[in-house]
Amino acid sequence: MYRKKGKTVSFDAMVKFFMQTYNIPTKKDVDRLMAKLDRLETLIKKSGAAAGRRRVSAKKPAMGAKTSGRAGSTAVDEVFKIIKSFRQGAGFTDIKTRTGFDDKKIRNIIYRLTKLDRIERKSRGIYITK
Repeated sequence: MYRKKGKTVSFDAMVKFFMQTYNIPTKKDVDRLMAKLDRLETLIKKSGAAAGRRRVSAKKPAMGAKTSGRAGSTAVDEVFKIIKSFRQGAGFTDIKTRTGFDDKKIRNIIYRLTKLDRIERKSRGIYITK
């Protein structure tokens, strides 16, 4: 008895099937990724130049630098002065009440001062100068 043949599968359809099954990227996918990488690189270059300026301004405030009300001092300087004024170490709540800054800003400043090796942690929530 004669058996009828089904549709023949084209080579393109077979390649497409394997690419979808094994998650092989196409040229279009690679082009999209390259475009995203280019955008990210330009953002990093722009923010990298600005970050370099920020590090310098922590030592000496720039002409138009934002201060927290006191002329000539940055927020980092204020927190450092407060920690320095406590001989036994300044608590987080002490710093918060004296500066009026929110928690996140104080945490970031304490992290920055620790990385600059200007303060150290005496115990949980207590910071002293080195």
